[in-house]
Amino acid sequence: MLTFLAFGALCLAGLYAVVTLVNLSIFRAPGRMLDGGEAVSVLIPARDEAANIGAAVDAVLAQEGATLEVIVLDDGSTDGTDRIVMGLANGDDRVRLVRGADLPAGWNGKQHACHQLAAEAQHPVLLFVDADVRLARDAVARMQGYMVRRKLDLVSGFPRQITRSFAELVTIPQILVLLLGYLPFPMARIFRGAGFAAGCGQLMMVRAAAYTAAGGHAAFRDRMHDGLNLPRNVRLSGGRTDILDATPIARVRMYDNWSDIWQGFTKNATEGMAKPVALPIWTVLLAGGHILPPLLVLLAWAAGAGQAFEVALLATVLVLGARAVLAWKVRQSWLAVLLHPIGVAVTLWIQWSAFMGARRGERAVWRGRTYDVN
Repeated sequence: MLTFLAFGALCLAGLYAVVTLVNLSIFRAPGRMLDGGEAVSVLIPARDEAANIGAAVDAVLAQEGATLEVIVLDDGSTDGTDRIVMGLANGDDRVRLVRGADLPAGWNGKQHACHQLAAEAQHPVLLFVDADVRLARDAVARMQGYMVRRKLDLVSGFPRQITRSFAELVTIPQILVLLLGYLPFPMARIFRGAGFAAGCGQLMMVRAAAYTAAGGHAAFRDRMHDGLNLPRNVRLSGGRTDILDATPIARVRMYDNWSDIWQGFTKNATEGMAKPVALPIWTVLLAGGHILPPLLVLLAWAAGAGQAFEVALLATVLVLGARAVLAWKVRQSWLAVLLHPIGVAVTLWIQWSAFMGARRGERAVWRGRTYDVN
């Protein structure tokens, strides 16, 4: 029985390792800056971001090789976010503050904020940036260069994820583990179907014309996951999308405490993994390929099952080896690699909790607002 399980785990671990290594070979950072590119509207939704917004806007204003405007939408903040932006606008006419309208029924808060920002944009290229993202000085020009050279309508990037606490180390890195381990990038680039679309809502550049053709954020006003829905809709409307490695051009600390991690991952879960058909499949892939191999190493060693031990050890080496290459590529902590099986277990726990919560009619909570999930 142990040997049978070990060979099954090896197959699942091998799948993850092969897809990850193939993807990493083409998961590239944007190259040189684009000279003479089109003007860009940098759009930042902000709700109670007083601790972040000043540094976020300063990083945008420091961009080199790009003509841009910066529009910040204050979405009902109570912490003085608007005053900070007004002070920046007084010192630089590229900065503009927009006061958000009340949230209409049936709208997600971020999607409504981005919808209003897009309506205010004056340039042909839009760059949506979360307030906790810090751009390098050449980020905008390099992203635009990547989009132009590859003839894309939308490109999104995964910034370097800053993780400091134990909770961050085990959960945040799993985002790229899932993306790079199970979305075949070569197929996503060859085939334009919406099923291969993916993205990161933290940093997303899109042509204004393509954004309008896709229906903008209004097309998924009641959804939580802009990083999935906007690329899908751009593809459905005939556009081309891609994902780049934004490690050298942007950084972000998504969450700094367990409560925010739980709420942040739970709110998006039912639009991704936590679906009735998808979640059991993901559980087999992740538990069988990432958690089971090291467990079988221990069990087979204790039972003296030599063949099972060797096969399970090989599976463990494949998973952790691919995981280590990923960590090196995107500058993740090596401790996160050692904690990887725990991270996968926590990820599955969050997804199953979100799935069961949705079945019980529980609502997602984020930024002081509650939303229905399904």
